Amino acid sequence: MIFGVNKINGITFLAAKQTKVSVTHSKRLREVAEDDITFMEEVADGLLLPHNDTLVISLNILDFKIKRVLVDLGSSTNIIQWRVLEQAKLTESIIPATKLLTWFNLASVTTRGKILLPTNAKGMMKTTMFEVADGDTGYNIILGKPWLHEMKVVPSTYHQLLKFPTPEGIKQIMGDEPTTREINVISVSSSKGKEHVA
Repeated sequence: MIFGVNKINGITFLAAKQTKVSVTHSKRLREVAEDDITFMEEVADGLLLPHNDTLVISLNILDFKIKRVLVDLGSSTNIIQWRVLEQAKLTESIIPATKLLTWFNLASVTTRGKILLPTNAKGMMKTTMFEVADGDTGYNIILGKPWLHEMKVVPSTYHQLLKFPTPEGIKQIMGDEPTTREINVISVSSSKGKEHVA
């Protein structure tokens, strides 16, 4: 339902009071109590609006709570930074393999291997394959389509929230908007610094 027209920075957009995404489950997950995943406008009330923030969350892997986890619908793979595995003393578990990954800006990085790790999202355990990258993206982990599809996640960058079905009903993970903005400030500062070096 459309309730009005707003202007931000000279751009007109339609404001909706409710966004409803229906999720149909297979018979295997029919025990899910709720079939509808809904994002209500009130969820965005505590956010700094308008925004163009990415969705950054925290995720439990093994016994570690990993912060700065980017939810990236455009990534065809899950990526974990080498430094995270070093700090967790898990580098011995890396399966040697190289793969060339190309970022959105066409820069390439060669992975140092891959690793299987258990992820825990609000009690939903999934064994997840990660490509191990060695380079500073600002994020510790990038969750791509393999994890998102496995979890049947429905993200909303506008609401800074992701929701997914479980046998106990729909669960959600809130985004960390302050961390997202901190990463953006660091990225902008770094790129400005590079512009001045000539």
